[in-house]
Amino acid sequence: MSQVPAVVIAGPGTNRDGDVRQALELAGADAKIVLASELVERPRLLGDYRLAVVAGGFSHADSLGAGRMLALDLMMGLGDELRDFVARGRPLIGICNGFQVLTRTKLLPGALGHNAQGRFDCRWVVLETEVKSKSVWTSGIEDPIHCPIAHGEGRYVHPDPDSLAAAGQVALRYRSTNPNGSVADIAGVCDSSGVVLGLMPHPENHIVARQHPHHGRSAAVKTLGAGEPSSLGLRLFENGVRHAKGL
Repeated sequence: MSQVPAVVIAGPGTNRDGDVRQALELAGADAKIVLASELVERPRLLGDYRLAVVAGGFSHADSLGAGRMLALDLMMGLGDELRDFVARGRPLIGICNGFQVLTRTKLLPGALGHNAQGRFDCRWVVLETEVKSKSVWTSGIEDPIHCPIAHGEGRYVHPDPDSLAAAGQVALRYRSTNPNGSVADIAGVCDSSGVVLGLMPHPENHIVARQHPHHGRSAAVKTLGAGEPSSLGLRLFENGVRHAKGL
């Protein structure tokens, strides 16, 4: 199989679908954008893909709670197929609203609340991977990942973050700056199998070095490898595609 068939699940208001598709294609996948409503009408379509992404953006305009309506759409019409997808070891990632969808569907632990500062925040952040994480998406990544956030409801909450980390389900933490007040600086978590990942930042918006605001600037203004190829969010997608190829 030369290219991994991948699906980007889009819903009303999601706006990073094209960015995710481009990231998957650079990582070696044959990616298609499919509306959640289309998958709900024809749930067996999900079985045609080896990798799935629940895209981010302002799902249903965030008017009824970030990710809530899209999560209902998916679980009421596609719940069995999503659970089977994961049970077969096929990688699934939810980004921003997509992360919120995966927590609301209980495919990932914890929940997302409003940012601690009470407002929408858009900035670049630095992420560190957890060495003990089970996540196939972060496996082998040692250098920090740089990518932007853009959310008003991205504060991750969990009653026992230490036990979550001990179980290998904390995948990513914010380094230096926690932009939303997430417990224990957690930026991304995985399920117990490691094939499902959710994160609030947008790795699909740093897939080539020139996208970083520090790219090409002098070493004096660079920090923690900013703007270098080793800081790309693309590495997450490459890991997901690599895992899917091995199935």
